[in-house]
Amino acid sequence: MTRTQLPLQRCDDEVGRALAAALPPVVHDGVLAHRQVSVVFDLAGRGRWVVRTRFGTVSVDTRIPARPTATITADPAALSPVLTGQCSLVTAFLTGGLRVRGSMTAVLAVGGILVPAADLPTRARVREATVFGVRTAYLDAGLPGGPPVVLLHGLGATNASMLPVLADLAPDHRVLAPDLPGFGSSAAPNWDYDPVQLQRWLRAFLEAVDAPAAAVIGHSLGGRVALELALRHPDTAEALILLCPALAFRRRRQLAALARRLPADLARLPIAFPHRLLREGTRGAYRTLFSDPDRVPRHWFDAAADEWELTLRDTGHRRALWSATLGLYLDEPFGDRGLWSRLPQLAVPTLCVWGADDPLVPARFADHLTATAPQVRSVILPDCGHLPQFEWPEATGALIDDFLTHTACHPRTA
Repeated sequence: MTRTQLPLQRCDDEVGRALAAALPPVVHDGVLAHRQVSVVFDLAGRGRWVVRTRFGTVSVDTRIPARPTATITADPAALSPVLTGQCSLVTAFLTGGLRVRGSMTAVLAVGGILVPAADLPTRARVREATVFGVRTAYLDAGLPGGPPVVLLHGLGATNASMLPVLADLAPDHRVLAPDLPGFGSSAAPNWDYDPVQLQRWLRAFLEAVDAPAAAVIGHSLGGRVALELALRHPDTAEALILLCPALAFRRRRQLAALARRLPADLARLPIAFPHRLLREGTRGAYRTLFSDPDRVPRHWFDAAADEWELTLRDTGHRRALWSATLGLYLDEPFGDRGLWSRLPQLAVPTLCVWGADDPLVPARFADHLTATAPQVRSVILPDCGHLPQFEWPEATGALIDDFLTHTACHPRTA
C-alpha cells in the first residue's frame, strides 16, 4: 500500500484529504506500532476527522468515537502548515495554533509520524524502550547525530511539560525527553520512587538511547534526579541545568518519622473523582504555580489537567506519585548520604534557574546552594513561579542556550 492509498472514508473535503495524505499507511516502530489510538481533528467550520491506529495500521475517517484518546481543535489555517511540513505539531501547540484535550502522548505520537514534517528538528517521535526493566516512553527530536540533551520533567508531570525546552534545543541537539517511570506513558513498577532509584533508571536510560554522556536538564523532581546522577556518576553528565530543582528539605522535617510509616500502597485504594470537578480543581492548582497565570495560554492548563486526570485513573501511577512525593520529603539533607553534605563534591558544570515567586521550591534555596556549592551558578528570574520554561520560555531558553554554548562545552579541568 502506498501513502496515497491510505484508507479514507467519507473525507471529501480538501482538509480531510490533506490529513490522509500527510500520514503513512503503516507504522513499523514507536508506540503507534502496537497501540490502538483515536485522535480527533476538530476543525472550526470545516468538520471533524479521526486518525486511528490499530497495531501499526493507520486510517482516517469521519466516524467520531464517543471517547477518543485525544482531540485536537484548530482553525484549518493553523493546521495547514503542520500538514504541509512548514511547522511541527509541537510548534503549533506551543504557539496556540492547536489546542489539545486528552492524551498528549497520543497527539505527539501522531505528530511524530506526519510525513511532511520528517525534516523538521522539532518533530518529536514518541518511542519506547525497556530501561532498567521498565517500559519507558520518550520523545526523540532534533539532530540525530547532535550533542545529546536529556530533559526530565517534574513531580506529577510528563515529558510534555518540557516541550518549550525541546523546541528551543532541537535545531542544534539531539533531544531526549522521557516520561519518568511511574509517570505519563511509562510503566509504573512497584518501586520506592526516591532520587537514588530514579537515577539508577536514568543511567540505564542513557545507555539504552545511545547517549552514555549527555547534558541533563531537569525540572523540580527531574532536577533532583539529575543531581543524584551527577554526584554518583559524573562521567555520564556533561552538564546540568536545573529548573527549580526539588532539593532536600533542610527544615520542616517534623513529620519525617510518620512519613516513613506511610505505605505507598495506600494510593492504590479506589478513589472516585468527579471528572469535571477534578479538571477544574487541577486547572486551578496549576494556575497557582505561576507568578501570573494569565500570561500562560489557557489551553496549556487544559492539557496539563487532562494529563493529571489520566495519571490519577491508574492505581500504579497513583502509587508512584505518592511514593515519589514521600521520596522527596524524606530526602536526607545531611550526613554521608545527605544531599547538602555531598553538594560540595559536585564536579559537573551546573546552572540552577529559580523563580522568585515559586510557591513550591523557594528561591532562597539559591543562597543556601551558593554557600554550600559556590561552583554552581544560580539565576533567579523575577516575577516567575515554578515553571519558568512555560512562564518565561524566551528568558529560560536564552539562559540554557548560553550555558550550554559557553560554559558546559568547555573542557573540564582536573
